[in-house]
Amino acid sequence: MMLTSKPVKGEEAHSLGLVDAVVAPNQLVSTARQWALDILEHRRPWVATLYKTDKIEPLGEAREIFKFARAQARKQAPNLTHPIVCIDVVEAGVVSGPRAGLQKEAEDFQKLLRSETCKSLVHIFFAQRGTSKVPGVTDLGLAPRRVKKVAILGGGLMGSGIATALILSNYPVILKEVNEKFLEAGIGRVRANLQSRVKKGKMTQEKFEKTISLLTGVLDYESFKDVDMVIEAIIENVSLKQQIFADLEKYCPPHCILASNTSTIDLNLIGERTYSKDRIVGAHFFSPAHVMPLLEIVRTNQTSPQVIVDLLDIGKKIKKTPIVVGNCTGFAVNRMFFPYTQAAFLLVERGTDLYLIDRAITKFGMPMGPFRLADLVGFGVAIATGMQFIENFPERTYKSMIIPIMQEDKRAGETTRKGFYLYDERRKASPDPEVKKFIEKARSMSGVAIDPKFAKLSEKDIVEMIFFPVVNEACRVFAEGIAVKAADLDIASVMGMGFPPYRGGIMFWADSLGSKYIYSRLEEWSSLYGEFFKPCAFLAERAGKGATLSAPVEEAKSKL
Repeated sequence: MMLTSKPVKGEEAHSLGLVDAVVAPNQLVSTARQWALDILEHRRPWVATLYKTDKIEPLGEAREIFKFARAQARKQAPNLTHPIVCIDVVEAGVVSGPRAGLQKEAEDFQKLLRSETCKSLVHIFFAQRGTSKVPGVTDLGLAPRRVKKVAILGGGLMGSGIATALILSNYPVILKEVNEKFLEAGIGRVRANLQSRVKKGKMTQEKFEKTISLLTGVLDYESFKDVDMVIEAIIENVSLKQQIFADLEKYCPPHCILASNTSTIDLNLIGERTYSKDRIVGAHFFSPAHVMPLLEIVRTNQTSPQVIVDLLDIGKKIKKTPIVVGNCTGFAVNRMFFPYTQAAFLLVERGTDLYLIDRAITKFGMPMGPFRLADLVGFGVAIATGMQFIENFPERTYKSMIIPIMQEDKRAGETTRKGFYLYDERRKASPDPEVKKFIEKARSMSGVAIDPKFAKLSEKDIVEMIFFPVVNEACRVFAEGIAVKAADLDIASVMGMGFPPYRGGIMFWADSLGSKYIYSRLEEWSSLYGEFFKPCAFLAERAGKGATLSAPVEEAKSKL
């Protein structure tokens, strides 16, 4: 419990010997009184918890347990000191007695309190709770409307994940597909999502039946006449989405919220052929949608505050952390992180080993490196989203041919069992020596020569060359008013991209290094390797003043 910060419920605490008894709430005080009287009148033994030793092993055995726990903690959380401190404190209590243990706990706690990790985690705690406060929206006194029924278009990975999240929170859902085969596959995915919960013991069979009964599959718009919200979750194709939104306006009631799960396409483009632009909104979930905790609510200049308030309420009910962002290509998360993968390609084409990059990035604290991530999302998605950024931000994108060349070899990532890694039947990834030849081919096509410096980059350099362009883009997102506050971008990076929470999120981490340092590094790289690294005006201005990146933007022309 201590090493993983895992809370336990009453019954489990009782079975572990952490509490003496579990009673109904209305009997709590009377039972406690009775226990006190029983102890006083010697009907019950009084054992002061401090001196309880019945669960402690002999010293030799205990030392082995501590040794094992330390090894586990270092393996699972190599960047964190507090799990090791917990073990040290418990050991002091076992070896030198309870008073010595308490004394060490008080001293070490004070040291931890002043650590960077503590500051970062406290920042994330409050930042997460602050995302639902949106100036000019949540302070207007609007009450959320009741959403009784939701329709989802598209039963692919995203659509089925969103459907799962909604029915798990008791929302009746209509899932629409274009033909019987796709519909069956979509419903099958939702079933599989729920079944895995049953298998893990998180859901009873009875609850499974009840939950799946909330899902209805359809092939047309007939049953859309009484839905309160539609979420479109089809492929990233602008003209197809435009057609769908024009159709939805005809078939849905006038109060119905029209939401798109697009991850990159500008919402004004999607709603171009509709009349009621005030109810168009982005509801961008992250894959897998029933697991990932973030929901990006994207607002255009015309989206009504009522629609935002409704979506914030739904987000809360389906246990997501919502962030409200302005409308632009890629919104907050994908816009901030498009340079992440591109920087990795730039390093590889100049001679850095791709597996070394992934190792350095996971060591830093990301769940996986950029190449393992590209395999997971699939090369098709990687190219579709990459194209959006190349089109919209041509001056600062790095175009690499590595993925298109690999696709010609029938590689698409994890689904085809080969991408940058090879995958066995248990989805275990191992490096693939063949990838070298694709990199060499891409290198010759882009005319980039191997630079000996890149083959010898330290882990610190790799982390900075990959994350500083992300910080640079986050600064633009903040300066343009796409995000209301820097803390929202911290939550977006932690919950949307897996940035380590103990580093406090992307902007908080950047401020721990200083705007001057980040600016000087980017400036140096942009003079050597081109516009991709060029620091933006906002970063230059903050570095010039020696100011933090998170300080509020003065008179930001907010996109909200």
